[in-house]
Order: sequence, then C-alpha cells, then structure tokens
Amino acid sequence: MAVYKLNINGKKLQVDVDPTTPMLWVLRDHLDLTGTKYGCGIAQCGACTIHLDGNAMRSCQLPVSAVGDQSITTIEGLSENGDHPVQKAWLEHDVPQCGYCQAGQIMSAAALLQNNASPSDADIDTAMNGNICRCGTYTRIKAAIKTAANG
Repeated sequence: MAVYKLNINGKKLQVDVDPTTPMLWVLRDHLDLTGTKYGCGIAQCGACTIHLDGNAMRSCQLPVSAVGDQSITTIEGLSENGDHPVQKAWLEHDVPQCGYCQAGQIMSAAALLQNNASPSDADIDTAMNGNICRCGTYTRIKAAIKTAANG
C-alpha cells in the first residue's frame, strides 16, 4: 500500500492503495465517484473514460501510480450542473438509451472538443473509436458532438 495525493475534479484528495490499483477502482471504490463506469476492464469499450490533463484516458488500465501530479477530471467534474456544451447537446439530441456508456462517450467527446473546436466527421470518428454503445446511438452521438462544437 502507498499513499497517493491526487488532483481530481479540482480537489486535492488522498488515497492509500496498492500502486497497481486502476484509477477506475480508486475513483469508484475509494472516492465514491461512481459516474465512471466499468465495462470491459481491458480499455476497449470506453465506459471508464476520464480526462488526464485534458486528454481522454481509459481508467480501467491506468494504475494510480502512473498519475503523478496530473489532473484528473471525471464525469462528475465536467460541470457542476450538467451544463457542459456536450452534456446539453446530448440531451438536445436524445442520445442516451440505457445510458451506461454515456459518461465515457461524453468524456471522449469533451476531450475531442477541448483539443479541436471544429472537428470533421473523420476527427469525430477517430476520437470516438472504441467507445462502444450497445444501444447503437452513434448517429445521435455524432450529431450531438457537432452541435456542441457549434454551440
């Protein structure tokens, strides 16, 4: 076990965990930030996506020991009131069906728009590749990202 001081959603938090513990489980089990979901456990589905210094990262394969002093943003920290442009566009386009993948989808889309304010269809496809939606709302996801980019 080791003590890690983490910057999560703008707050300094401390956890005492095994260095190999994935950030997903640090967030969910130790810090009660359950918006980040467990999907596949092998970084292939995108449900566990968080931001690490603004970049989309799969938290299920990110050991806490690799974070260092980088800032982490979870879906809970994206906006206080659910009013991030991507979240608003998600509602406008009725993207969620079951909702399970949506936190990861939103985090990937927000990272894309943070780095590319005017993405092409190809940019969106590349950034969202690997974010799996079992309900198949990909068309609405792309439309929502375009709306958020223009909003």
